[in-house]
Amino acid sequence: MQTWEYATVPLMIHATKQILDQWGEDGWELVQVLTGPDGNGLVAYFKRPKGA
Repeated sequence: MQTWEYATVPLMIHATKQILDQWGEDGWELVQVLTGPDGNGLVAYFKRPKGA
C-alpha cells in the first residue's frame, strides 16, 4: 500500500512559480492552494510517496 508524506508551504506572491517549480523538481505533487490561516496570503499543500 502506498504511503504519503505531506508538506505545507507559504507562497510568496512575487515568487509563486519558482516555489512551485522547485518543489515539483524535488518530487512533490501540488494537491491544493488555499488562503492562509490568517486570511492573507496563500498556502500550498504538497504530497509525495514516502521514501522518495
